[in-house]
Amino acid sequence: MQIWVDADACPRVIKDILFRAAERAQVRTTLVANQLLAVPPSPWITALQVPHGFDVADDEIVRRVEAGDLVITADIPLASAVIERGALVLDPRGERLTPENIRERLNLRDFMQGLRDAGVETGGPASLNQSDRQAFARALDTLLAKRPK
Repeated sequence: MQIWVDADACPRVIKDILFRAAERAQVRTTLVANQLLAVPPSPWITALQVPHGFDVADDEIVRRVEAGDLVITADIPLASAVIERGALVLDPRGERLTPENIRERLNLRDFMQGLRDAGVETGGPASLNQSDRQAFARALDTLLAKRPK
């Protein structure tokens, strides 16, 4: 298992949890972004900078991900694409996105986009709070404990 992080929009606190987990579990973790990222010196953690452009980082993750890898993202279309490739997906709030629930999430995303396109103010997601961080850390630990050695 390798962890791929859609790092452009990933909250810093989630990256910090991932850095600690990568060291503890000795799992390769790659942050993919279209900007230069600082990562701690570690044989387990790398940053991959891709060119600027719409979905360039997402496309790179889809290109590189393998079945059984874990992708950290809140991007529903990216989650759908990597699930199709057999990857596991965890969002920054600790929710597992699966083949069973991704279609519903895509439909909701498209519905909300339609409202925004029609001029309806839908607001954004709430800020991450302590319980979100704890839920993410628990879900990540659970997935790492189940990984093949």
